[in-house]
Amino acid sequence: MGLFDAHTVGQTLLLASAPFVGSFLGVVILRLPAGLPVAGGRSRCPACGHVLAPRDLAPIVSWLVLGGRCRYCGGRIPAFYPAVEAAALLVALWAELAVPDALAWPTAVLGFLLLALAVIDERHLILPNPLVLVLAVAGLATGLAVDPRRLWAHLAAAAAGLAVLEAVGLAYRRLRGRDGLGRGDAKLFGAVGGWVGWEGLATVMLYAAAGGLLATLCRRCAGARLPPDGAVAFGPYLCLAAWLVWLYGPLQVAG
Repeated sequence: MGLFDAHTVGQTLLLASAPFVGSFLGVVILRLPAGLPVAGGRSRCPACGHVLAPRDLAPIVSWLVLGGRCRYCGGRIPAFYPAVEAAALLVALWAELAVPDALAWPTAVLGFLLLALAVIDERHLILPNPLVLVLAVAGLATGLAVDPRRLWAHLAAAAAGLAVLEAVGLAYRRLRGRDGLGRGDAKLFGAVGGWVGWEGLATVMLYAAAGGLLATLCRRCAGARLPPDGAVAFGPYLCLAAWLVWLYGPLQVAG
């Protein structure tokens, strides 16, 4: 095979495009929870509002070259932007290393969506329906492409994931008289079911619950105060668990 075979080109395109996807994800993360349009409009400096030129928008590089400051007003540009771009690049690289070539692009799409959902939920305690819907459709489309015979199994897993967490949330509400689990978490778990299937749902929940509990304990040990209402974002742990189960499979019971 030549130097520029299909495999090499596919890898290069994925890694090269990932920071630009991350730049768009940054826009989605900031604008979608605020109800602002995510498409259209020119990028502007958050400090002075000056329209940014193309040379100011090179992912990661522009921020580093300018020392994290606006070229026009000298105002500080938050590290949030290059951090999301770098995270998207890491997602793409991880996908390249962990799955077969044919699944690298769908896996990266999964990672990008989970990244956006995790950050939004951590910042705002919401999981936007449009992103969850895209995640669900992408999972079912990937399942159809990989093995059309198992499409109904993926649909059933998505429905089961939604139903299980809806039931848990309802039971908690009746027992405690207040919400203990957001409906967004149930929708996210359902969307994840479309990716990991029946076999992966239990492991996703196990990983997510263990991760959420461990993180909460670490925060308390570090002296951090929980919100007065006790609300803690569960979405980031569901997202991380879904990513790990998709990449490495569910836990196997020794028989």
